Amino acid sequence: MITGELKNKIDSIWTMFWTGGITNPLDVIEQITYLIFIRDLDDMDNTRSKESTMLGVPYESIFGANRKQYKWSVFRDFPAAKMYELIQDKVFPFIKKLHDNKDSSYSKYMGDAIFKIPTPQLLEKVITALDEIDWKNKDIRGDLYEYLLSKIATAGTNGQFRTPRHIIRMMVELLAPKPDDVICDPACGTSGFLVSAGEFLKEKYLNEIFYNKKQKAHYMNDMFHGFDMDRTMLRIGAMNMMTHGIDNPDIQYRDSLSDQNTDTNKYSIILTNPPFKGSLDYDIVSADILKVTKTKKTELLFLALILRMLKTGGRCASIVPDGVLFGSSAAHKSIRKEIIENHRLEAVISMPSGVFKPYAGVSTAILIFTKTGHGGTDNVWFYDMQADGYSLDDKRTELAISDIPDIVARFHAMEKEKERKRTEKSFLVPKVEIVKNDYDLSINKYKQSAYVAESYPPPHEILAEINKLEQEITEGLKALGKMVEE
Repeated sequence: MITGELKNKIDSIWTMFWTGGITNPLDVIEQITYLIFIRDLDDMDNTRSKESTMLGVPYESIFGANRKQYKWSVFRDFPAAKMYELIQDKVFPFIKKLHDNKDSSYSKYMGDAIFKIPTPQLLEKVITALDEIDWKNKDIRGDLYEYLLSKIATAGTNGQFRTPRHIIRMMVELLAPKPDDVICDPACGTSGFLVSAGEFLKEKYLNEIFYNKKQKAHYMNDMFHGFDMDRTMLRIGAMNMMTHGIDNPDIQYRDSLSDQNTDTNKYSIILTNPPFKGSLDYDIVSADILKVTKTKKTELLFLALILRMLKTGGRCASIVPDGVLFGSSAAHKSIRKEIIENHRLEAVISMPSGVFKPYAGVSTAILIFTKTGHGGTDNVWFYDMQADGYSLDDKRTELAISDIPDIVARFHAMEKEKERKRTEKSFLVPKVEIVKNDYDLSINKYKQSAYVAESYPPPHEILAEINKLEQEITEGLKALGKMVEE
């Protein structure tokens, strides 16, 4: 979350655009995004050049010998007029055509991109202001986009709010993707889940991916897939993926719940935080999704969609509002029953309501399940997350206390969980008990409070203590009375 000095800097940049004549909030966001992307290209080129030296893998700079002046670190020192001319005539056309494949996601969404900054003076001010931000903090970009989107009057009305980076990372670590996985987020936004999955794979399987021609090609071209209905988000998402070293991610404009989306049995991992505000009309929802759960609620429809999109054996980690866990409608019960009876529900991680503050105070949970098509739910693992490393108020101040490392460690050592009692943070619940409770998945249905027996002195001792206190009070009053008389 953006606060303090950084918030003031972003507000200042926003004001620069408005006073400079760009008053449409989406235009402001897009122009800032293009400039951040241009800056990130410079950083990415430097990083990949260093990595190629370390790994002994050849790398040809995207700037080549004739485009050194296109680098942010070079042109930022130019006079305003010269910098403006270079960016407008050279750098911006360069980033639009950066991808050789004209059918790629990046090319599609950059094709209609327009450089709208009207004057050299405004451009110079904005570049100087962006240069003063500490971009080494990886969370800044996501926070910045979320803060900018919060300035749009409609932001948040359809359930669009950013998933905190540490929650995304936890979900990625829980599913632990491997180099041959095919990963999707059907509501990808700025591609946070996909970027985090890519970073995890680079950390864990660097040699397996980048020293293997086939695996590297898979990582760069076929591994990552994301859909969204907001072209601004798609542009940001595609640029975000590219600056994190993924050359050709499949980021598409698509209404995932409609007939536009025909993906079936395609992905081995789905990581997502789908929108769960509002409802849809039946006629725009794909018929095969409605067969699983007939409802207008997006949070239930997305779960049915995920089951269709996953391969058999594919796994999902999805954020859901608490209502999905215990809702009593036929649609709520049917989707829970579908996952538990026909597939394998592995875990329900209950998160505190402050995780999404200040943008939303909704209580949420993470569902982890595997598509099997023939059942397999035996015991379901519950975890009661009480701390995520930040205060649970609007300020979201960083704290030393976090359950996240414990959640990941316990999840990957499930054999040890069998001995845990229901008074602990995590425990297993047999499927038969969940079925008896009408497929209710709320943790409070199964968690037990620890009872600590209190011991008290015998009544005659308590009475003697009261008499002693009463005598002391009486004597104190007598002494006080004498002092007043004197």
